[in-house]
Amino acid sequence: MRSDERISPAEALALWHEAPLWLLGELAAGRKERISGDKVFYNRNFHIEPTNLCVFNCEFCSYRRPKGSPEAWDYPMEEIERIARSRAGQGMTEVHIVGGVHPEHGLDYYLEMIRRVKAILPEAAVKAFTAIELSYMIRRAGLTVEEGLLRLREAGMEAIPGGGAEIFDEELRARICPDKGSTAEWFAVHDAAHRLGIPTNATILYGHIETLEQRIDHLDRLRRQQDLTGGFNAFIPLKYRNAGNRMSQIGEVSVTEDLRMLAMSRIYLDNIPHIKAYWVMYGQTTAELALAFGADDIDGTIDDSTRIYSMAGAEDRRPSMTTGQMRRLVAAAGYRAVERDTFYNELHND
Repeated sequence: MRSDERISPAEALALWHEAPLWLLGELAAGRKERISGDKVFYNRNFHIEPTNLCVFNCEFCSYRRPKGSPEAWDYPMEEIERIARSRAGQGMTEVHIVGGVHPEHGLDYYLEMIRRVKAILPEAAVKAFTAIELSYMIRRAGLTVEEGLLRLREAGMEAIPGGGAEIFDEELRARICPDKGSTAEWFAVHDAAHRLGIPTNATILYGHIETLEQRIDHLDRLRRQQDLTGGFNAFIPLKYRNAGNRMSQIGEVSVTEDLRMLAMSRIYLDNIPHIKAYWVMYGQTTAELALAFGADDIDGTIDDSTRIYSMAGAEDRRPSMTTGQMRRLVAAAGYRAVERDTFYNELHND
C-alpha cells in the first residue's frame, strides 16, 4: 500500500482482520491524498423520491410501504414539478431521483418526469434511478438496456446513482432480497451506461449478516468492472440501519466498523476516484471522522428532501446542511472544501 500497489482479496482480508484502526486510517488517508490531495467535495443537491410503493419487498428495507398504507405515497407529476420548482433559483446543480420500483409506471412516465424536471431546472444535472429501477422499467418497455438508457439520456438523464447493489454475493442476496433484481442485472445496467458515456456511482449495503469475505468480494467485482469500463465516479458504503424492517433484531455495527469499511473501500478500490461518506446516513460527526479514513466526498445540501434513511432510524430526521456548514465540517477535519457538480468538475462559488 505504501508503494501505491494494488492489493489482492487475500491481502485485503488480512488487513481487515489484523490491522489496527490507526493503520487503516493512515493507509486510506495516504491513498486519498494521492488521488485528490487535500480536497473534500460537496455539491448543492436535493432528492425527489416519487414513491415508496415497490414491487420488491426486501428484508432490510424500511422505506417500502404496501398500496393502501397511510404511510405510502405516489406523487402525481404535478407534485414532482412543485418539488422541482421550489428549488429553482437556489443554485442547485443536481437533482437525485430514486424511489420504489412502482408496479404500474412505465418507461414513458419516467421519461416525462425527467423532461419536466429539466424544463424547470435546466442548469441542474439529473442523476436518476437505481440500476434495479432502470432494469425493471426498460424491460417492461420491451427494449434492450442500451435502447432504454439512450431514451432516458435523450430526455435529460445525465448520470445514474449507485443504489440497488446491496451485496453482490448471490447466495446472500437470495436471503435478504430474494425477489429483487439480480447482481447480473445491476452490472448489466452500469456496464451499458459506461459504454454509452453515462457516469454512475456504486454502493454496498454493509453491517447486517454479510461476512468480511462477502464485502471484499463485492469490492473486487466493482474494481474489475472499473478496470473494464472506467465509468464509476464514486463509491458509497451504505450502513444498514435497523429501524422499521424485518432484520431489526440484528442491530447495527459500531462507528469503528464504519470507519474500517470506509478505509478498506479507499484502500481496495484503487481505480474508483472518489469515496463518499454520505452524511445523511452516518450523521455529521461520523462524516467528519470519515475524512481521516479515506473519504473525499460528503454528498450535498440535501435540503430535507430524502426520507430513505430517516425512515430507517438515522439521527437526522430532516436532513439539510448549508454550504457554509459543509465547508466548516471539512475544515474542522483539516481538509479543503471544494464545491463540485455531478461530474466532479470543480465550481468556484462562494
